Amino acid sequence: MSLQERLLEDMKTAMKSKDKERLSVIRMARAAIKDKEINERKDLTDEEVIEVLAKLVKQNKDSITEYEKAGQEDKVKDLENEIAILQDYLPKQLSEEELVEIVEEVIAETKAESMRDMGKVMGVIMPKVTGRADGNVISQLVKERLA
Repeated sequence: MSLQERLLEDMKTAMKSKDKERLSVIRMARAAIKDKEINERKDLTDEEVIEVLAKLVKQNKDSITEYEKAGQEDKVKDLENEIAILQDYLPKQLSEEELVEIVEEVIAETKAESMRDMGKVMGVIMPKVTGRADGNVISQLVKERLA
């Protein structure tokens, strides 16, 4: 079953069980996926769907930071619940040790030596970890290794 089919089935289940929050998040995710399909004029693969879902999670995490600064705890809680629901559809997140290992492999593979090579390293790493790691964390690890 593809990820889009799973989202559709889960949406139907949420409707039947009257789980309004889950239904709302799944509809939002499906709308974002549909929007990207329309923009690219093609059906998305599971990997591309994962990219869309990961982007939604990242946007929510960024919003949480802003709402925390504004002291709006109710919004923070809502966004955390949305993230939890979206992460059900994403692959298991990589641990920090696994990320460090991938970063070091890619640095060796690309023969990167300084910060000037960061773009080259990030370009190789990101497709490998899409949906399984936060780009900011990867970026930080690469900077630490190249500095």
